[in-house]
Amino acid sequence: MKKVFFTSLYLVVNVLAIFSCTATKPDTARSISAYKPDDLALYKTIASLDSTYFTAYNSCNMAKQAEMYSEDIEFFHDRGGLMTSKKDLLASIEKNICGKVTRTLVKGSLEVYPISGYGAVEIGYHSFYNNQEPDAPMHPSKFIMMWHFKDGQWKITKVVSLH
Repeated sequence: MKKVFFTSLYLVVNVLAIFSCTATKPDTARSISAYKPDDLALYKTIASLDSTYFTAYNSCNMAKQAEMYSEDIEFFHDRGGLMTSKKDLLASIEKNICGKVTRTLVKGSLEVYPISGYGAVEIGYHSFYNNQEPDAPMHPSKFIMMWHFKDGQWKITKVVSLH
């Protein structure tokens, strides 16, 4: 009888030891707090540039869009892939977007971070309204834009568009 008791006790102690070694650690990840711009003037500048660009986008002002893109633009689209030709990008926007799609920025989603010695990165959510299918649901999608400040001008150098 003693042998059964000690064997059982031995098994219970070992099981408890195994569980104590595999216990999960408490989550020590940083908590995510509401976004507040580090540089309010930069935030306002990029927010204004975003508005200017997408006013041109929504109204099909191709000259203004061309002016705002860098010559070495990189446009990454999760569905369409990478486009590195400014000329081809503008042609694609004119063919596929003009008069067909309207973009709206999701209120409160815009974040702007300075990139030292370069410019800024803009991150946010936007929705696209399909003018050809007015009842189609709009879904917010994430975007990232790199803005380069050079010779007193801001240019869009990289765009990441995620749906």
